[in-house]
Amino acid sequence: MTSSPNRAFLTVIPESNPEVLRGVASIVRIQILRLLRQQGPLNVNQIGALLELPQSTVAANVLVLEQCRLIETELVKAAKGQQKICHVRFDDIVIRLDGPAPQRQRDLVEVAMPLGLYTSCDVQAPCGLCSQRGVIGLLDVPDFFLDPARVEAMLLWFSRGFVEYKFPNNAKLLGAQVKGVEFSLEMSSEVPGTSLDWPSDITLWVNGTKIGTWTSPSDYGDKRGVLTPRWWKLEGSQYGRLTHWVVNEHGTFLDGLRISDVTLAALKLEEHHSIRLRVGIEDSAKHPGGLNIFGRQFGNHEQDIVMRLRLA
Repeated sequence: MTSSPNRAFLTVIPESNPEVLRGVASIVRIQILRLLRQQGPLNVNQIGALLELPQSTVAANVLVLEQCRLIETELVKAAKGQQKICHVRFDDIVIRLDGPAPQRQRDLVEVAMPLGLYTSCDVQAPCGLCSQRGVIGLLDVPDFFLDPARVEAMLLWFSRGFVEYKFPNNAKLLGAQVKGVEFSLEMSSEVPGTSLDWPSDITLWVNGTKIGTWTSPSDYGDKRGVLTPRWWKLEGSQYGRLTHWVVNEHGTFLDGLRISDVTLAALKLEEHHSIRLRVGIEDSAKHPGGLNIFGRQFGNHEQDIVMRLRLA
């Protein structure tokens, strides 16, 4: 960022900062940024009134702008409780198209897997699939998890069982040694209706080896997800937690905390041309509270299931 005495500029190289592009890829968010630039700091209700938008729409888009660091917010006292005051950070945003694109990191391979492209599954009702436009097939009928329309899925859920994805082992193709494998996906518990206190033990396996279990505390149905379409009922899971799993020579880590002794060697990546990721609920789970997995057009995070290989 560079600045003059009167204006603050943000210069963006698209490949280096795609989050900013996401932030400005919406007419509503552009309107919010322009309004804050013209009017100064405003709360969510004031923005909604001036733009004639529902409070929920403004709140969802403000959250995206916060995540992209295009605005800053602060909580201040209000007549009843607290209110969020929004401040725009920049007067001008410049997207640079000149010059060569930055080269891909040689020590990192990333693959984004669409939610519906699982290669095997075994799920129990209650269960279902949704695209961004509507329900796929019939609810609570496991056979619809094999419907070809599943490729459009942006949300899936089930009470017991698993879905499994097959990622390409690009490290083997490159003849490179892997020093770490990472998976990132947005998940929550699943309960009929909604409950903020609904723990569920969600387990991940890689190449048939259990790497660890995360206990989701809730189905996160308290407010609409940032990306969740308007037709999706509020009496259900709206978003999840973006979990980040890492397996390396020291063990398995979830969001930076060591959760198991499973190391990279146990996955035997060098023996396979694919890397199989299974996500599910074990029959022996202490808290079998079901599972939601969110794709790039549902929930709070605009991403598919992402695998990253760290190369030596």
